[in-house]
Amino acid sequence: MNPTAAVLVIGNEILSGRTKDANLGHIAEALSGIGVRLREARVVADVEEEIVAAVNALRARYTYVFTTGGIGPTHDDITSACVAKAFGVALERNPEAVARLERHYGSAQHLNEARLRMANIPAGGILIDNPISQAPGFQLGNVFVLAGVPNIMQAMLDGLLPRLAGGPELHARTVACELAEGVIAAELGALQDRHPELEIGSYPYFRNGFFGVSLVLRGTDEAEVAATADELAGIVRRLGGTPNVTVGTKG
Repeated sequence: MNPTAAVLVIGNEILSGRTKDANLGHIAEALSGIGVRLREARVVADVEEEIVAAVNALRARYTYVFTTGGIGPTHDDITSACVAKAFGVALERNPEAVARLERHYGSAQHLNEARLRMANIPAGGILIDNPISQAPGFQLGNVFVLAGVPNIMQAMLDGLLPRLAGGPELHARTVACELAEGVIAAELGALQDRHPELEIGSYPYFRNGFFGVSLVLRGTDEAEVAATADELAGIVRRLGGTPNVTVGTKG
C-alpha cells in the first residue's frame, strides 16, 4: 500500500500574501513519517464553488485530503458548508461540538451565535479534537478539515495521525556538493533512469558565498537508497566535487 495525500489551503489571506502559510511543510513532514506521500497542494480563495470543486477533485484522486483554514466564527469561514455541499450532505449543529464549546467558553454570554457556528459539522462528520481552543475539526470520508492557525492545526493533526493507514517508511539521503546543477544534470538523469523506483531531486543553494546543490534521494528500500547515495557521491567526486552525504533531506 502506498497511500497518497493532498493539502487544500483555503483563504483569501494566503492568496493576498498577508498571511504566510506555515502548515504545508508541517503536514508534509508528518505524513512522510508514516509513509504517506504528499502529491499535491492547492490554494483556493474563500469562494464556495472553487472550494467545492477542489474538494471533489482531490478526494477522488488521493487517499487522504487535508484542508486548512475557514472553520472559524466569521462570515468568510465557509469551509464546513462547502465540504458538506461537496459530499451532498446537510450541515448540522453537532451536539458534541456544542458541548465542547460550552465547556470551553463557560457561559452563554461568551458562547454567542458566531462562536456556535464552529459547531456546524456536515452530517456524518467525525470530530477531530482541538485541545487548544476546543472548536473541533472533522473528518468526512477521506477529507480531514483542520484549522488554519498553525499551532491549532498541528495539535489537530497530531491527534488524528493514528487514524491513518500509513505505508512503507520512506528513507532519504542527501548528497550536497559545490557543483553547479548544469555540471551534474546529465549524470543525475542517468542515475534516475537506473533507479526508477527512487525519487531523486536536485535543489540548488547559495550560502557562505558559494553556489552548490543538495541532491536528495528518497525511497522505501533503505539499502537501495544508501547504495545509490554512495553511487552518486562517486559521480560527484569524478566530476571534481566533494560530496557531503547525510541521512535525511538536509544538506
